Amino acid sequence: MTDVPAGGGSTNTASAVPEKLAWDSRARRVVTIYVPLACFVVILLFPFYWMAVTAFKPDNELYDYKHYNPFLIGSPTLGHIKHLLFETHYPQWLMTTMWIAFAATAVSLFASVLAAYAIQRLRFRGSQYVGLAIYLAYLVPPTILFIPLATTIYQFGLFDSPFALILTYPTFLVPFCTWLLIGYFKSIPYELEECALIDGATRLQILRRITLPLAVPGLISAGIFSFTLSWNEFVYALAFIQSSEKKTVPVAILTELVSGDVYQWGALMAGSLLGSLPVAIFYSFFVDYYVSSLTGAVKE
Repeated sequence: MTDVPAGGGSTNTASAVPEKLAWDSRARRVVTIYVPLACFVVILLFPFYWMAVTAFKPDNELYDYKHYNPFLIGSPTLGHIKHLLFETHYPQWLMTTMWIAFAATAVSLFASVLAAYAIQRLRFRGSQYVGLAIYLAYLVPPTILFIPLATTIYQFGLFDSPFALILTYPTFLVPFCTWLLIGYFKSIPYELEECALIDGATRLQILRRITLPLAVPGLISAGIFSFTLSWNEFVYALAFIQSSEKKTVPVAILTELVSGDVYQWGALMAGSLLGSLPVAIFYSFFVDYYVSSLTGAVKE
């Protein structure tokens, strides 16, 4: 009769249970987190990859998928970028778009800060309804407003001028930025302003020295939102600007690089790729502030 060590089988079973639980936990994490995240990243980055591939691919590879892989570049070329930079008005389009985006963002932030502070901090009667009305104005589609705005712009003599876009973009930037800053100003302790009022500070001094320094993440978030929308706006830029050299990048690459039914795909993708870089760089510098503003955090 063979002696069996006491508890030998139970020891192996007990050690196998934690390993099985750990394996199940890792498998569950891969299925529920990493696989969906990988799919999201691929779907999100694929358009930029396709733009880059098309921008550096010669024409013979662009139109001959039987002999060339559409997802890879056989012989990279800078011809499309050279054509875009030196044979079109693209540098002027880029500078015009940047100037309009920065100016419209500055005007929108200035108006939004004053409106949000007045609605949230002055506590006048009906302030909540005013804030709601401002946000509802953001929900009005721009396609409904550009016809009466075009008449107004023409009467002021601003048609075919960048100032037409600088003055019309705040019509849809200010409502959202005001709503965003109202929520952020609400997270700032009101006692700080009460102490400043007791010490004799004016409302403008409180806004400039106390509220705005604490609201920097919110201001950056609103600025990123305004800059992005101004940069990518299409309807107003198409309706109010006619001269080729004054067009913005989203409108110019569509209207100037398409001749009838002939699409210059290499130049189109190169223009889209170069046009997206300023926004990406802008985001990369302020992404930490943008995330903190979404959480409503206030750094003391």
